[in-house]
Amino acid sequence: MGDDSPHGRRRVRYQGTHPRRYAERYKELDPERHARELEKVRARGDTPAGTHRPICVREVLEVLDLRPGDVGVDATLGYGGHAQEILPRILPGGRLFAIDVDPLELPRTEARLRGLGFSEEVLVVRRMNFAGISRVLPAAGGGLDFVLAGLCVSSRQLDNPARGFTYKADGPLDLRLNPNRGRPAAALLSTLSEEALTDLLVEHADEPHANAIARALHGQPIATTTQLAHLVRRALQTTVHEATRQQEIRKALQRTLQALRIAVNDEFRVLEQFLALLPVCLKPAGRVAILTFHSGEDRRVKKAFQAGNRDGVYERIARDPVRPSAEERRANPRSSSAKLRWAVKAGASD
Repeated sequence: MGDDSPHGRRRVRYQGTHPRRYAERYKELDPERHARELEKVRARGDTPAGTHRPICVREVLEVLDLRPGDVGVDATLGYGGHAQEILPRILPGGRLFAIDVDPLELPRTEARLRGLGFSEEVLVVRRMNFAGISRVLPAAGGGLDFVLAGLCVSSRQLDNPARGFTYKADGPLDLRLNPNRGRPAAALLSTLSEEALTDLLVEHADEPHANAIARALHGQPIATTTQLAHLVRRALQTTVHEATRQQEIRKALQRTLQALRIAVNDEFRVLEQFLALLPVCLKPAGRVAILTFHSGEDRRVKKAFQAGNRDGVYERIARDPVRPSAEERRANPRSSSAKLRWAVKAGASD
């Protein structure tokens, strides 16, 4: 029997005609050998397992207005899709500092980008939280020409059930971007009162069924995503109209996991620290672009940019968010909630 797996190993076997579990999707998880199969997956409007589609690439590049010799930061490297497009545009002479907090995905992304020919001279990879962006300034010459931050969980994290970001497969209820630090979502849930959990769902996810979900989850031993999903479904079975029940349950599951993820990783506080540091880090006329995927994130970015504009820190800001095109939303449904806001720091005085 022929070998159809990387490194000479026998490929994963699965029941039925199509792989269902993440680990069984050996073709999607080996894109170099199975590029044609990945194109078929993308043509269906899906994201291949273990990959990620960068969002609003054209719009981000337009906002950042990159030039050869620019020095900047990709503050949320993820799969490296945006970085891959940025790097050729700042050469020769430019440099990109690419940072991410995820110790599992960062080495894989760095290896992929190194394999594309981007050396340490032009691509500097660091594992750190973007709230510490000012720490790159000494190596960057004291200031940055551009900064990009995409405040989303990458598809590599979402698709891997072992990370606990998805309700579609059984996995530990973890949700930590850095699984080596902090406490998982299951531990957080066990400490919250019903009232505190209701407030968390409203503040972090605008969840309309927060009371019912909090009542169902409170006091329950929840260790896995499947257990969480079962309780949320049961809570909404009698409170949601039958005609829209499945859609409402799906959205509620997404919002519940989102709310817990934001809380577990303290994402709002980290974002506020990052926004406060940006004016110090950017050079005069420096550009910043931030992709958000939640109203709480977008609201914080909007207010920070507006305040900076009023104070004369930013000479121009996005008055309205840039949204993915209809074509992109069709091709990549995960882009649908994205909002891109940008700002340009005031230039040097004459």
